[in-house]
Amino acid sequence: MRSLAATGLIWGVMTALTACVQVSAPDKPIVINLNINIKQEVVYRLDGDAKDLIKEEADIF
Repeated sequence: MRSLAATGLIWGVMTALTACVQVSAPDKPIVINLNINIKQEVVYRLDGDAKDLIKEEADIF
């Protein structure tokens, strides 16, 4: 019986608090400054044996 009463009390408090929440649009526009520098370097080096293997087995690459 206590848990039922506690549940009812919690439900009542939650219901009362939801009436206080208001959602409205802001007066000024939202500004997001993204200063992102992306630099990507790819180094691709193969020794002579690997190059020969790629040439021989070209169909799997």
